[in-house]
Amino acid sequence: MNLNLIAYCLFLAITIYIIVAVGQICYRNGNTYVLSLVPGHQELCTRINRILLTGYYLVNLGYTATTLTHWQPIETLTGFAEVLANRTGFIILLLAVLHYINLFIITRYIKKIIH
Repeated sequence: MNLNLIAYCLFLAITIYIIVAVGQICYRNGNTYVLSLVPGHQELCTRINRILLTGYYLVNLGYTATTLTHWQPIETLTGFAEVLANRTGFIILLLAVLHYINLFIITRYIKKIIH
């Protein structure tokens, strides 16, 4: 039995679910946040929010897919659990870092961009 193939499928299922769930939460709440930074520009805020969501999906799904090529062969069930937890945890940390970077950039530069 090839544990790597099972780990790939489980990893992709978990991370894609996390990426989509977090993306939808950020999209729903992000429009309100962006609108508070740029009052009176509803359409612009919606477009910015959609662009952020699209970029978020592309970066995270692309990175998730490319990480599969860097996995070592998994020999044991313990190794299976360790690799899966390590890779999934790293994706979650990456999502958090990207989220805070986006918040910082939007908060700092949005008014300079539209004025």
